[in-house]
Amino acid sequence: MKKVIVLGALVAALGFVGAAAAAEVEVKMLNKGTEGVMVFEPALVKINPGDTVKFVAADKGHNVETVDGMLPEGGQKFVGKVNEELAITFDKAGVYGYKCKPHYGMGMVGMVVVGEPTNADQAKAATHPGKAKQAFATLFDKLAATQTAAK
Repeated sequence: MKKVIVLGALVAALGFVGAAAAAEVEVKMLNKGTEGVMVFEPALVKINPGDTVKFVAADKGHNVETVDGMLPEGGQKFVGKVNEELAITFDKAGVYGYKCKPHYGMGMVGMVVVGEPTNADQAKAATHPGKAKQAFATLFDKLAATQTAAK
């Protein structure tokens, strides 16, 4: 009987370890943040496949949705509603560009990089309105700096 209890405890402990291995990262949708106005914070998130990003409507008037042309092959598009939280679990490696639809032209964009950025060149080729173009260029520069630092 004692062996069964110990075995049960071991199985339960291993189950918790598996659950703890997947991370959840929070990204806030803000009217004003450390990087300026109409921003996601943090705007660049690097995670592993199986991790979740929770987009939190910290300020009113924002949503989050994927940007056309900025998904890896097999990556799922997502569209959140204005003023609502959205949690996405990312299973496919690559670069995912996202935007706040009402504030896209103001540069309210961000990137989730899952594992290796296998589709970075394709994602860089996507076109954007207004300040979003420069905001994505800055995010790709930050991504390149983190990859260089890791080598």
